Amino acid sequence: FGIMTPSGVLTVLFGLWLLKAYAWEAYASQGWLHVKLVLVVVLIAYHVYCGKLVRDFRDDRNRHSHVFYRWLNELPVLILAAIVILVVVRPF
Repeated sequence: FGIMTPSGVLTVLFGLWLLKAYAWEAYASQGWLHVKLVLVVVLIAYHVYCGKLVRDFRDDRNRHSHVFYRWLNELPVLILAAIVILVVVRPF
């Protein structure tokens, strides 16, 4: 809680600042930027959900199997790969 959340908040704030300062006028009409921003919001929701899971572990209320956590662990990798592909290729 001392590193990930503050770093994530700073990253989002600096990203919004860069978006407003440099990229919004140039890329606002392109769909890839909107899809990228939606995927970033999904990653933020994933982070919040993982915080809930950590609290469940702390309170001994874990209801998921190890297989669930293995699949859950792969989700951000897929989303980050999609974000990188969108930025590099800019398909639409």
